[in-house]
Amino acid sequence: MNTKMTITEKILAVHAGVDAVSPGDLITVTPDIVLANDVTFPMALKVFKALGAKHVFDRNKIVLVADHYLPNNSVSAAENTKLMRDFASDQEIEHFFAVGELGEPGIEHVILPEKGLVLPGQLIVGGDSHTCTYGALGAFSAGIGSTDLGAVMATGKIWLRVPPTIKLEYEGTLREDVRGKDIILYTIGKLGVEGALYSTLEFSGEVITRLPMSQRFTITNMAVEAGAKNGIIEPDEISEKYVKERFLQPYVAVKGNPAASYVRKLKFNVEDIEPQVALPYSPANVCPISNVGNIKVDQVFIGSCTNGWIEDLRDAASVLKDRKIAKGLRLIIIPGSQQILQGALREGLIDIFVDSGAVIGPPACGPCFGGQFGVLAAGERAVSTTNRNFIGRMGHPSSEVYLANPLVAASSAILGKIGGIEQL
Repeated sequence: MNTKMTITEKILAVHAGVDAVSPGDLITVTPDIVLANDVTFPMALKVFKALGAKHVFDRNKIVLVADHYLPNNSVSAAENTKLMRDFASDQEIEHFFAVGELGEPGIEHVILPEKGLVLPGQLIVGGDSHTCTYGALGAFSAGIGSTDLGAVMATGKIWLRVPPTIKLEYEGTLREDVRGKDIILYTIGKLGVEGALYSTLEFSGEVITRLPMSQRFTITNMAVEAGAKNGIIEPDEISEKYVKERFLQPYVAVKGNPAASYVRKLKFNVEDIEPQVALPYSPANVCPISNVGNIKVDQVFIGSCTNGWIEDLRDAASVLKDRKIAKGLRLIIIPGSQQILQGALREGLIDIFVDSGAVIGPPACGPCFGGQFGVLAAGERAVSTTNRNFIGRMGHPSSEVYLANPLVAASSAILGKIGGIEQL
């Protein structure tokens, strides 16, 4: 029996109702949260109905978020949101977030932690690949397909294969202009997009423990870009403080056994890491900003579930204050939630953005996946704080997306080309 388990293995064992699990085991688990959005819900609902289900397994464990097409930009998008809204009403689902709802609009992977719905030790599955974000709070969280989503909404059960764990340890001191986004881009550049295929990426070390929650969310959000099943960070004082400010009831944090076995261990010294830029057409096509060269851009987007946190907006504002964006360039800034938008208003960040020439969008996914305003035309280039830059991700197949942190994105908006704060 495997008694020396990693944090991921411990969480899976608890939810499978067994004493221990090992990598490769097939287990059936009961999730604490099942998440759907306006893109993945309609297909899941068809599966739900095909199974003959009349009620969800637990209305308090279902979370529905309309965030991809928000506000609705087409009849089909409006119908999908209505479908979700009607289902939430019929099933008496409390956690439904959309425009005009008491739950407030926002990006799913921002508002679930923000509303205190994510706890350390939980098991969360969602119909979105970036469900892995919640691992920043010490939860096992992973994306699933719409078919599985419909089935688990009905039954409350899903089978999983226990993933092997890759332990990543970061040591040293970060440069002042380097953020969690650069850590994960650098890591993906080293691993490749399949380097962690169906594995757990466990992020650890002194560098990680010094990071604020916003940057930890950024790191675990992009674990999937290396092919990982989930990303996770063991709970500590910073994550516990974040949770306790939002969730008042007792909970049990899970930590791995120090003697646990890992399929692979990697150590990184961050001293020499500078801001990273992922060039088209892969998050793994990474290079340091000093090697990017003279690349002019047409659009800059700051936001998304990866970098739409208030700290990201503060970074952008620190660069944009008393400056104007380059002539002919479009700058779009979207807070990750209504709460973050309100914070940005109180702090005067929105005034700074508007004065610089930026356009502010409602809390939603926005241009990230090319489905909502900010779509790129043929041949256009964009610097984006999002998580993917595949062919056609934000628009025309010949457009190009360059991934970077908010400091680099804001600097690039001023420069009219890819650059960092040192070039201002």
